[in-house]
Amino acid sequence: MSAGIPTTKRFKSSLAIAWALVVCLLLAHNAYLWLGKRITPDTDILALLPVQERDAVLQQSFAHMVDTAQQRVIILLGAPDWEQAKRAADAYQAVLATRRDLLVSTTINDQTQSDWLSTFQKNSLGLLTAQQELQLRTETPQFWTDIALAKIYGAFSGPKLGAFQDDPFSLFSGWIQERAQETPVRPRDGHLFVADAERQYVLLPLTLKPPAFSLSAQEAALPLLNRAADAARQAVPSVQIISAGVILHAAAAGQQAASEMSTIGVGSLIGIILLMWLSFRSLKPIALILLSIGVGFLGALSMCWILFGGIHLLTLVFGASLIGVAQDYGIYFLCNRLSADSQQSSPQLLKRLMPGLCLTLLAAVIGYLGLGMTPFPGLRHMAAFSALGLVFAWLTVVCWFPQLISASSLKSGRLVAVYSAALLHWPRLGFNRRSMATITVFIVFAVFGCSRLGVNDDIRLLQTPPKQLVSDQIKLGKLLDAPTPVQYFLVRGKSAEIVLQREEALKRKLDPLVIRHIISGYQALSNWIPSAQLQKAHQQLIYEKLLADGGPLSMLASKVEEDTSWSAGIRTHLKQLTSNMTVDDFLKTPAGEPWRHLWLGQIGNEHASIVALRGLAYGADNFTALQQAGHGLEGVQWVDKVNEISSVLGRYRSYMGWVIMAAYLVVFALLSPRYRGNAWRVLAPTMFASIATLSLLGLAGQNLQLFHVLALMLLLGVGVDYGIFMQEHPDRRNATPWLAVGLSAANTILSFGLLGLSHTPALQAFGLTMLIGTGLVWLIVPCFTSSESKHAQTS
Repeated sequence: MSAGIPTTKRFKSSLAIAWALVVCLLLAHNAYLWLGKRITPDTDILALLPVQERDAVLQQSFAHMVDTAQQRVIILLGAPDWEQAKRAADAYQAVLATRRDLLVSTTINDQTQSDWLSTFQKNSLGLLTAQQELQLRTETPQFWTDIALAKIYGAFSGPKLGAFQDDPFSLFSGWIQERAQETPVRPRDGHLFVADAERQYVLLPLTLKPPAFSLSAQEAALPLLNRAADAARQAVPSVQIISAGVILHAAAAGQQAASEMSTIGVGSLIGIILLMWLSFRSLKPIALILLSIGVGFLGALSMCWILFGGIHLLTLVFGASLIGVAQDYGIYFLCNRLSADSQQSSPQLLKRLMPGLCLTLLAAVIGYLGLGMTPFPGLRHMAAFSALGLVFAWLTVVCWFPQLISASSLKSGRLVAVYSAALLHWPRLGFNRRSMATITVFIVFAVFGCSRLGVNDDIRLLQTPPKQLVSDQIKLGKLLDAPTPVQYFLVRGKSAEIVLQREEALKRKLDPLVIRHIISGYQALSNWIPSAQLQKAHQQLIYEKLLADGGPLSMLASKVEEDTSWSAGIRTHLKQLTSNMTVDDFLKTPAGEPWRHLWLGQIGNEHASIVALRGLAYGADNFTALQQAGHGLEGVQWVDKVNEISSVLGRYRSYMGWVIMAAYLVVFALLSPRYRGNAWRVLAPTMFASIATLSLLGLAGQNLQLFHVLALMLLLGVGVDYGIFMQEHPDRRNATPWLAVGLSAANTILSFGLLGLSHTPALQAFGLTMLIGTGLVWLIVPCFTSSESKHAQTS
């Protein structure tokens, strides 16, 4: 027996040394990551979105739209006078010119416009608007002859693009004018111009060189844009600057997350230090608790970097709340050390506490792993970070605390005595009239509250950008008549030609919606490059209606007193303007650059494109009309990513509800071998607190969302800890578990209470649920303790 004790001590010492080596490795790895700037927290909010695996083309279309948009920054500088707007724009661009490696602006000049037109003039004979096609089929030859005569002799016959022989009947000019209607932006004096009733604006489309979600790019680009804005205001004090871009939203989200991470983390630490001081009147317990939390953070960060190759900034925000949970194990050990027999060594105390400590860790990890069962990469990172952080904190307590804490090193403060005495006056539920009445009232309250609980799975709750950014985005959308990147039509086919043909069929269905003002227009690649089938049909129609012998061209020659060789020369020249440009050829030209985001190209065995919608009037009826427009068209699919992802959130909210119920059964099975008939007493406080939390949310008019449910999953892990603490020592004369529950719950409430102050509604919902739920578990857990001793339960 005596020989076994030194062996045990040597083993414990070896374990402590081994863990010290592990911690040294963690410190070295974190220094390698942070000092070498190899780890940069990701600020992309889309990392929290579900991964769509069932449809690769659909997923790629959304990624394509997002990737195209995220490198763009749009600036509008407006003034009542055009000269003032130009002066402000020149001052703005002068500042941007100092960092061409960061932001590049698009230049417009006469050569640019000439190159743009020449792209289409080579193929002009196959380009017709729908109205022109109708006129060719219905109007008389004299109608077209008059148009050509007006172009020759009229002073105001419209824009003349090229020589007369290139476009004698103004078909190409009319087509160009219709294409120009796809955007209100016009070239003017070397700038891009757009206006509303009050101001004239210079449009500056900027391209961001580094990734928009890079923190270093945000730190460099935002000060540069601010300096440029200051220069524009100095040049023209009355200038109005409208800015939009993914990098602006990403930077705002990053700043908000960093601020909240600091507030939550520092607030939790201050709360822990204050409570530990009031409880133990010593800095040593405070230092040990902070040590376990610190090791937990280091371990979680290193392991997440190894597993995922990076970490999301919101993971760190969520991880800051880990402080409120990771300290449970250390507090439980310290409270038991405080009340334990002075003759009992700390290693012996740990051996006695190990079953309860193991169960608390297991229950908490099960709670966090509930997050990992969602389809959201960001939430999986949070789950891994939190679960690993708890494991590392738990191992720190087990390996080091027995070696660092002796019976004489702890003294209780006055707070401990006052708080512990309250347990003797706490009610205990039993089979009596008062308990039955309490349960009846609770059931009525729960049914009434839950019946008032609505649901809201809107994906837009994941982020709330600053009002100024939202306001600028709305103004810019109205001025530019820009399409939305999250509602569009996806068109597929076995070849590029089939895709263009299907786009054209879709556009015929969309034209009535433009007339009904459901949309103001649409952007499609087939607007610029019609299908070869349609181009051939257009050319044939022009040959028959305009170029045939005796037709409008021959009549025109007679009117202008030219012989047949003149009309034959024009006919021959026009027939050469049929190059039948392909999609790939078009996209390589300057004219194709603004529309490249609409073409997905070949994906697997099929080609795909996007038809974007301009001026979409939001409303359920309008979305139904758009869905019906694509109905029955082969290869055409209506995509509404906001609604789709929101419905996924709703499905997973329901799914996670079932997961929680299954988790209760799993935890009950884990507890039953130790607590037998009293295992339900460990789970009941958390279950009742969860139901009461939902009822209170309903009474407060809150709408249930996925993050409320995820919080209830975590509440299971936290609340079971308190049930285990109390059931391990059911005798109320021993207030040790009640003290551990109080300290742990107070710190958890502080952590998640601060998370409830987040400006991100999803995190706020999570924190508020944990705040209410943890407080309720704390209050009711003593009511469910049994009157039997632990020995009686386990014998």
